[in-house]
Amino acid sequence: MVKQTFPVSRVADSYSSLTRRVSLTRSHVDLGFTPVVKVDGDWTVDKVVKEIPGPALVEGSSSPVPFFHILERLKTTKREGWRRFGIYRGESISDHMYRMSLISMFAPPALAPRLDLPKCIKMALIHDMAELLVGDITPVDKVPKPEKSRREAETMDYLTKNLLRNVAGGTTGEDIRAIWQEYEDSKTLDSHFVHDVDKIELLLQMNEYERRGEGKVDLGEFVWVSKRIALPEMKAWADEILQEREAFWKTEV
Repeated sequence: MVKQTFPVSRVADSYSSLTRRVSLTRSHVDLGFTPVVKVDGDWTVDKVVKEIPGPALVEGSSSPVPFFHILERLKTTKREGWRRFGIYRGESISDHMYRMSLISMFAPPALAPRLDLPKCIKMALIHDMAELLVGDITPVDKVPKPEKSRREAETMDYLTKNLLRNVAGGTTGEDIRAIWQEYEDSKTLDSHFVHDVDKIELLLQMNEYERRGEGKVDLGEFVWVSKRIALPEMKAWADEILQEREAFWKTEV
């Protein structure tokens, strides 16, 4: 049998052509961020869930896998506040919550002994979970606060009851729902701490986007949140971040 051979240059050309075709195909597949689902008429969880691509999520399963799948939307849903300033590929909701959970581990020494830190870390990871269906609603969206609260509460009920009610006897879902509600009610020291961490994380991100923008983007509109930090022990962090910002802008003027 005659063994057929090909010139090295021909093989290289074929490989290069294949690579270009694969690269071209991949360049047209944007699987990064997912847009917020828009629905006609009154907003309901069912309407939003039906618009999510892929097979329908299995409700009432004893497996947490359907819940794991829908959590992906936290990774691919943007924090909307930055978009008004031209930051279109900014942080996701999960980016924000992940850093919050780490910040929570560093509670100021004068405050830490009074906190349930494991619960605070969970709260940081849970507090914006409803946004995986609701989206990151900002004041400019003009959605009334009671309506925003309704959407978020119904989403948390769907996640923790419809998807998790038969997982580990439903106790994990109940725990998630209770911690989320504690954050929303904002009546406990733990919830006040995590609300402050939420603001600290925003201020950090504000500084970082301004630095990366090399002075071309001014996000000073967000500085006001520092005035809403409730716990004295947390104000020191906010002051330090704002001092960093002031020093940065002095070098850019």
